[in-house]
Amino acid sequence: MSLQVRQQVSLKPYNSFGVDVQARLFAEAHSDADVRDALAYARDHDVPLLVIGGGSNLLLTADVSSLVLRMATRGVRVLSDDGSKVVLEAEAGEPWHPFVQYTLAQGLSGLENLSLIPGTVGAAPMQNIGAYGVEIKDVFAGLTALDRHSGELRDFSLEECDFAYRDSVFKQQPGRWLILRVRFTLDRTAHLHLEYGPVRQRLTEQGIDQPTATDVSQAICSIRNEKLPDPAVLGNAGSFFKNPLVPAALVAQLKGEYPDLVAYAQPDGQMKLAAGWLIERAGWKGFRENDAGVHKLQALVLVNYGGATGLQLLDLAQRIQKDISERFHVNLEMEPNQY
Repeated sequence: MSLQVRQQVSLKPYNSFGVDVQARLFAEAHSDADVRDALAYARDHDVPLLVIGGGSNLLLTADVSSLVLRMATRGVRVLSDDGSKVVLEAEAGEPWHPFVQYTLAQGLSGLENLSLIPGTVGAAPMQNIGAYGVEIKDVFAGLTALDRHSGELRDFSLEECDFAYRDSVFKQQPGRWLILRVRFTLDRTAHLHLEYGPVRQRLTEQGIDQPTATDVSQAICSIRNEKLPDPAVLGNAGSFFKNPLVPAALVAQLKGEYPDLVAYAQPDGQMKLAAGWLIERAGWKGFRENDAGVHKLQALVLVNYGGATGLQLLDLAQRIQKDISERFHVNLEMEPNQY
Protein backbone atom coordinates (compact mmCIF):
# COMPACT_ATOMS: atom_id res chain seq x y z
CA MET A 1 0.00 0.00 0.00
CA SER A 2 1.48 3.35 -1.08
CA LEU A 3 -0.80 5.39 1.20
CA GLN A 4 1.07 6.91 4.15
CA VAL A 5 -1.16 6.99 7.24
CA ARG A 6 -0.01 9.17 10.15
CA GLN A 7 -1.36 9.31 13.69
CA GLN A 8 -2.40 12.27 15.83
CA VAL A 9 -2.00 15.00 13.25
CA SER A 10 -3.06 18.61 13.87
CA LEU A 11 -5.68 19.75 11.37
CA LYS A 12 -4.92 23.44 11.94
CA PRO A 13 -3.11 23.77 8.56
CA TYR A 14 -5.92 21.92 6.79
CA ASN A 15 -8.95 24.07 7.68
CA SER A 16 -9.28 27.71 6.71
CA PHE A 17 -10.68 28.67 10.12
CA GLY A 18 -7.33 27.59 11.58
CA VAL A 19 -9.03 25.63 14.35
CA ASP A 20 -6.49 23.43 16.13
CA VAL A 21 -7.93 19.94 16.55
CA GLN A 22 -6.29 16.54 16.18
CA ALA A 23 -7.03 13.86 13.62
CA ARG A 24 -6.60 10.38 15.02
CA LEU A 25 -5.41 9.27 11.58
CA PHE A 26 -4.40 11.37 8.56
CA ALA A 27 -3.35 10.66 4.99
CA GLU A 28 -3.12 12.41 1.63
CA ALA A 29 -4.39 10.94 -1.65
CA HIS A 30 -2.22 11.63 -4.70
CA SER A 31 -3.90 9.05 -6.96
CA ASP A 32 -7.03 6.95 -7.39
CA ALA A 33 -5.05 4.07 -5.88
CA ASP A 34 -4.44 6.11 -2.73
CA VAL A 35 -8.18 6.76 -2.47
CA ARG A 36 -8.96 3.06 -2.72
CA ASP A 37 -6.22 2.29 -0.18
CA ALA A 38 -7.78 4.78 2.23
CA LEU A 39 -11.19 3.18 1.85
CA ALA A 40 -9.66 -0.26 2.47
CA TYR A 41 -7.70 1.01 5.48
CA ALA A 42 -10.79 2.58 7.03
CA ARG A 43 -12.77 -0.61 6.46
CA ASP A 44 -10.05 -2.94 7.76
CA HIS A 45 -9.43 -0.82 10.87
CA ASP A 46 -13.12 -0.07 11.45
CA VAL A 47 -12.73 3.70 11.46
CA PRO A 48 -14.85 6.30 9.62
CA LEU A 49 -13.35 8.11 6.64
CA LEU A 50 -13.57 11.91 6.43
CA VAL A 51 -12.54 13.32 3.04
CA ILE A 52 -11.43 16.96 2.86
CA GLY A 53 -10.17 19.26 0.12
CA GLY A 54 -8.89 22.73 0.91
CA GLY A 55 -10.66 22.79 4.27
CA SER A 56 -12.50 26.00 3.38
CA ASN A 57 -15.93 24.54 4.10
CA LEU A 58 -15.20 22.94 7.47
CA LEU A 59 -16.04 23.88 11.03
CA LEU A 60 -14.16 21.46 13.28
CA THR A 61 -15.63 21.43 16.77
CA ALA A 62 -13.66 18.56 18.34
CA ASP A 63 -10.83 16.14 17.72
CA VAL A 64 -11.62 13.87 14.78
CA SER A 65 -11.64 10.14 15.44
CA SER A 66 -11.85 9.32 11.71
CA LEU A 67 -9.17 8.71 9.12
CA VAL A 68 -8.95 12.16 7.54
CA LEU A 69 -8.08 11.89 3.85
CA ARG A 70 -6.97 15.08 2.16
CA MET A 71 -7.45 15.03 -1.61
CA ALA A 72 -4.11 16.12 -3.09
CA THR A 73 -4.47 14.76 -6.62
CA ARG A 74 -3.27 17.19 -9.28
CA GLY A 75 -3.53 17.55 -13.04
CA VAL A 76 -5.47 19.36 -15.78
CA ARG A 77 -6.04 17.94 -19.27
CA VAL A 78 -7.89 18.89 -22.46
CA LEU A 79 -10.53 16.34 -23.42
CA SER A 80 -11.86 18.09 -26.51
CA ASP A 81 -11.34 21.30 -28.45
CA ASP A 82 -13.48 22.25 -31.46
CA GLY A 83 -11.85 25.64 -31.85
CA SER A 84 -14.68 27.38 -30.04
CA LYS A 85 -15.44 25.31 -26.94
CA VAL A 86 -12.92 23.39 -24.88
CA VAL A 87 -13.68 20.65 -22.36
CA LEU A 88 -11.13 20.54 -19.55
CA GLU A 89 -10.84 17.89 -16.87
CA ALA A 90 -9.18 18.74 -13.54
CA GLU A 91 -8.26 16.43 -10.67
CA ALA A 92 -10.15 16.92 -7.41
CA GLY A 93 -7.12 18.15 -5.48
CA GLU A 94 -6.39 21.07 -7.80
CA PRO A 95 -6.69 24.35 -5.84
CA TRP A 96 -9.68 26.22 -7.25
CA HIS A 97 -8.41 29.76 -7.81
CA PRO A 98 -5.13 28.74 -9.47
CA PHE A 99 -7.18 26.49 -11.75
CA VAL A 100 -9.41 29.44 -12.71
CA GLN A 101 -6.32 31.52 -13.43
CA TYR A 102 -4.87 28.71 -15.54
CA THR A 103 -8.02 28.61 -17.72
CA LEU A 104 -7.86 32.36 -18.25
CA ALA A 105 -4.19 32.13 -19.21
CA GLN A 106 -5.21 29.62 -21.88
CA GLY A 107 -7.66 32.15 -23.33
CA LEU A 108 -10.71 30.31 -21.97
CA SER A 109 -13.68 32.02 -20.34
CA GLY A 110 -16.51 30.79 -18.16
CA LEU A 111 -14.95 30.63 -14.70
CA GLU A 112 -13.87 34.26 -14.30
CA ASN A 113 -16.80 35.17 -12.02
CA LEU A 114 -15.74 32.36 -9.68
CA SER A 115 -12.28 33.83 -9.11
CA LEU A 116 -10.71 33.83 -5.65
CA ILE A 117 -13.16 31.32 -4.15
CA PRO A 118 -11.19 29.16 -1.70
CA GLY A 119 -11.15 25.38 -1.85
CA THR A 120 -10.45 22.72 -4.45
CA VAL A 121 -11.90 21.59 -7.76
CA GLY A 122 -13.35 18.43 -6.19
CA ALA A 123 -15.22 20.37 -3.54
CA ALA A 124 -16.71 22.86 -6.01
CA PRO A 125 -19.60 20.67 -7.24
CA MET A 126 -20.52 19.59 -3.72
CA GLN A 127 -22.36 22.81 -3.02
CA ASN A 128 -22.52 24.13 -6.58
CA ILE A 129 -20.30 27.08 -5.73
CA GLY A 130 -21.39 30.38 -7.19
CA ALA A 131 -20.60 34.08 -7.21
CA TYR A 132 -21.54 37.20 -9.15
CA GLY A 133 -24.25 35.53 -11.19
CA VAL A 134 -22.43 32.31 -12.16
CA GLU A 135 -22.60 28.83 -10.64
CA ILE A 136 -20.64 25.64 -11.35
CA LYS A 137 -23.69 24.19 -13.10
CA ASP A 138 -23.40 26.88 -15.80
CA VAL A 139 -20.07 25.50 -17.08
CA PHE A 140 -20.31 21.90 -15.89
CA ALA A 141 -19.54 19.09 -18.33
CA GLY A 142 -19.50 16.10 -15.99
CA LEU A 143 -17.50 14.48 -13.22
CA THR A 144 -16.18 11.11 -12.11
CA ALA A 145 -16.86 9.95 -8.58
CA LEU A 146 -16.17 6.82 -6.58
CA ASP A 147 -19.13 5.15 -4.92
CA ARG A 148 -17.90 4.47 -1.40
CA HIS A 149 -20.61 1.85 -0.95
CA SER A 150 -19.79 -0.31 -3.96
CA GLY A 151 -16.28 0.82 -4.87
CA GLU A 152 -17.38 1.48 -8.45
CA LEU A 153 -16.60 4.55 -10.53
CA ARG A 154 -19.50 6.55 -11.93
CA ASP A 155 -19.65 9.42 -14.39
CA PHE A 156 -22.26 12.08 -13.57
CA SER A 157 -23.98 14.28 -16.13
CA LEU A 158 -25.31 17.75 -15.33
CA GLU A 159 -28.83 16.41 -14.77
CA GLU A 160 -27.65 13.61 -12.48
CA CYS A 161 -25.90 16.06 -10.16
CA ASP A 162 -29.23 17.65 -9.19
CA PHE A 163 -27.61 21.06 -8.76
CA ALA A 164 -29.52 23.76 -6.89
CA TYR A 165 -28.57 26.84 -4.88
CA ARG A 166 -25.54 25.71 -2.83
CA ASP A 167 -26.72 22.13 -3.20
CA SER A 168 -26.16 18.92 -5.17
CA VAL A 169 -26.77 15.18 -5.02
CA PHE A 170 -23.33 14.87 -3.41
CA LYS A 171 -24.36 17.11 -0.54
CA GLN A 172 -27.73 15.36 -0.29
CA GLN A 173 -26.01 11.97 0.05
CA PRO A 174 -23.13 12.75 2.43
CA GLY A 175 -20.50 10.08 2.78
CA ARG A 176 -21.41 8.19 -0.37
CA TRP A 177 -19.69 9.87 -3.31
CA LEU A 178 -16.01 10.74 -3.44
CA ILE A 179 -15.37 13.12 -6.34
CA LEU A 180 -12.17 12.29 -8.22
CA ARG A 181 -12.17 14.73 -11.16
CA VAL A 182 -14.44 17.34 -12.70
CA ARG A 183 -15.01 18.46 -16.30
CA PHE A 184 -15.87 21.95 -17.53
CA THR A 185 -16.98 23.35 -20.89
CA LEU A 186 -15.25 26.67 -21.47
CA ASP A 187 -15.32 29.17 -24.34
CA ARG A 188 -12.63 30.75 -26.46
CA THR A 189 -15.07 33.63 -27.04
CA ALA A 190 -16.04 35.39 -23.82
CA HIS A 191 -19.72 35.59 -22.90
CA LEU A 192 -19.36 37.78 -19.86
CA HIS A 193 -21.81 37.93 -16.96
CA LEU A 194 -21.83 41.49 -15.69
CA GLU A 195 -25.27 41.60 -14.10
CA TYR A 196 -23.92 42.42 -10.65
CA GLY A 197 -23.54 46.17 -10.22
CA PRO A 198 -20.29 46.12 -8.21
CA VAL A 199 -18.49 44.33 -11.06
CA ARG A 200 -19.61 46.83 -13.70
CA GLN A 201 -18.82 49.70 -11.35
CA ARG A 202 -15.31 48.43 -10.68
CA LEU A 203 -14.61 48.01 -14.40
CA THR A 204 -15.92 51.53 -15.06
CA GLU A 205 -13.67 52.91 -12.32
CA GLN A 206 -10.75 51.22 -14.05
CA GLY A 207 -11.70 52.82 -17.37
CA ILE A 208 -12.52 49.47 -18.98
CA ASP A 209 -15.55 49.65 -21.28
CA GLN A 210 -14.89 46.46 -23.28
CA PRO A 211 -13.67 44.01 -20.64
CA THR A 212 -12.05 40.66 -21.26
CA ALA A 213 -12.62 37.61 -19.07
CA THR A 214 -9.32 38.38 -17.35
CA ASP A 215 -10.49 41.94 -16.67
CA VAL A 216 -13.62 40.57 -15.01
CA SER A 217 -11.56 38.14 -12.94
CA GLN A 218 -9.24 40.90 -11.77
CA ALA A 219 -12.17 43.16 -10.90
CA ILE A 220 -13.80 40.41 -8.86
CA CYS A 221 -10.52 39.61 -7.10
CA SER A 222 -10.21 43.29 -6.23
CA ILE A 223 -13.75 43.40 -4.82
CA ARG A 224 -13.34 40.17 -2.86
CA ASN A 225 -10.00 41.26 -1.41
CA GLU A 226 -11.63 44.43 -0.10
CA LYS A 227 -14.66 42.66 1.35
CA LEU A 228 -13.33 39.30 2.52
CA PRO A 229 -10.42 38.52 4.83
CA ASP A 230 -7.56 36.32 3.62
CA PRO A 231 -7.80 32.98 5.52
CA ALA A 232 -4.00 32.92 5.69
CA VAL A 233 -4.17 36.12 7.76
CA LEU A 234 -7.53 35.82 9.55
CA GLY A 235 -9.18 32.42 9.88
CA ASN A 236 -12.53 32.17 8.10
CA ALA A 237 -14.59 29.98 5.78
CA GLY A 238 -15.90 32.71 3.50
CA SER A 239 -19.66 33.18 3.55
CA PHE A 240 -20.85 31.33 6.64
CA PHE A 241 -24.59 31.43 5.96
CA LYS A 242 -26.61 30.79 2.83
CA ASN A 243 -28.79 33.57 1.47
CA PRO A 244 -32.22 32.34 2.58
CA LEU A 245 -35.09 31.64 0.17
CA VAL A 246 -38.40 32.88 1.58
CA PRO A 247 -41.99 33.42 0.37
CA ALA A 248 -42.71 36.69 -1.42
CA ALA A 249 -45.40 37.44 1.17
CA LEU A 250 -42.81 37.52 3.95
CA VAL A 251 -40.64 39.92 1.94
CA ALA A 252 -43.61 42.23 1.42
CA GLN A 253 -44.30 42.15 5.14
CA LEU A 254 -40.67 42.85 6.06
CA LYS A 255 -40.36 45.68 3.55
CA GLY A 256 -43.11 47.48 5.43
CA GLU A 257 -40.75 47.73 8.38
CA TYR A 258 -37.43 47.65 6.51
CA PRO A 259 -37.81 49.49 3.16
CA ASP A 260 -34.14 48.93 2.32
CA LEU A 261 -34.39 45.15 2.67
CA VAL A 262 -32.26 43.44 0.02
CA ALA A 263 -34.20 40.74 -1.85
CA TYR A 264 -33.98 39.09 -5.27
CA ALA A 265 -36.88 37.46 -7.12
CA GLN A 266 -36.39 33.78 -8.03
CA PRO A 267 -37.82 31.85 -11.00
CA ASP A 268 -40.03 29.74 -8.70
CA GLY A 269 -41.70 32.80 -7.17
CA GLN A 270 -39.68 32.80 -3.97
CA MET A 271 -37.39 35.62 -2.92
CA LYS A 272 -33.73 35.35 -1.97
CA LEU A 273 -32.72 37.57 0.93
CA ALA A 274 -29.20 38.86 1.51
CA ALA A 275 -28.12 37.09 4.69
CA GLY A 276 -25.35 39.65 5.20
CA TRP A 277 -27.90 42.47 5.22
CA LEU A 278 -30.00 40.68 7.86
CA ILE A 279 -26.97 40.04 10.09
CA GLU A 280 -25.69 43.59 9.75
CA ARG A 281 -29.11 45.11 10.41
CA ALA A 282 -29.34 42.98 13.56
CA GLY A 283 -26.12 44.58 14.81
CA TRP A 284 -23.73 41.63 14.57
CA LYS A 285 -21.27 43.13 12.07
CA GLY A 286 -17.90 43.61 13.78
CA PHE A 287 -19.02 41.70 16.91
CA ARG A 288 -16.22 39.92 18.78
CA GLU A 289 -16.23 37.68 21.82
CA ASN A 290 -12.81 36.37 22.81
CA ASP A 291 -11.32 35.22 19.49
CA ALA A 292 -14.60 34.40 17.71
CA GLY A 293 -16.22 37.19 15.78
CA VAL A 294 -18.08 38.60 12.79
CA HIS A 295 -15.90 40.38 10.25
CA LYS A 296 -15.94 44.17 10.52
CA LEU A 297 -16.40 44.66 6.76
CA GLN A 298 -18.61 41.70 5.83
CA ALA A 299 -21.32 40.49 8.19
CA LEU A 300 -21.65 37.20 6.33
CA VAL A 301 -18.16 36.10 7.41
CA LEU A 302 -17.38 34.61 10.81
CA VAL A 303 -13.72 34.87 11.79
CA ASN A 304 -11.20 33.31 14.11
CA TYR A 305 -8.90 35.96 15.53
CA GLY A 306 -6.39 33.29 16.48
CA GLY A 307 -7.45 31.16 19.39
CA ALA A 308 -11.15 30.48 18.85
CA THR A 309 -12.33 26.91 19.12
CA GLY A 310 -14.81 25.39 16.73
CA LEU A 311 -17.36 25.23 19.53
CA GLN A 312 -17.00 28.97 20.18
CA LEU A 313 -17.54 29.72 16.49
CA LEU A 314 -20.51 27.37 16.38
CA ASP A 315 -22.03 28.99 19.48
CA LEU A 316 -21.69 32.42 17.86
CA ALA A 317 -23.30 31.16 14.65
CA GLN A 318 -26.22 29.66 16.57
CA ARG A 319 -26.78 32.89 18.50
CA ILE A 320 -26.90 34.78 15.21
CA GLN A 321 -29.37 32.26 13.80
CA LYS A 322 -31.62 32.62 16.83
CA ASP A 323 -31.54 36.42 16.69
CA ILE A 324 -32.32 36.55 12.95
CA SER A 325 -35.19 34.10 13.41
CA GLU A 326 -36.69 36.17 16.20
CA ARG A 327 -36.23 39.53 14.46
CA PHE A 328 -37.13 38.68 10.88
CA HIS A 329 -38.83 35.25 11.05
CA VAL A 330 -36.12 33.97 8.72
CA ASN A 331 -34.06 30.82 9.29
CA LEU A 332 -30.39 31.04 8.31
CA GLU A 333 -28.63 27.87 7.19
CA MET A 334 -24.92 27.40 7.84
CA GLU A 335 -22.74 26.65 4.81
CA PRO A 336 -19.71 24.94 6.40
CA ASN A 337 -19.93 21.27 7.31
CA GLN A 338 -19.57 20.65 11.04
CA TYR A 339 -17.50 17.87 12.55
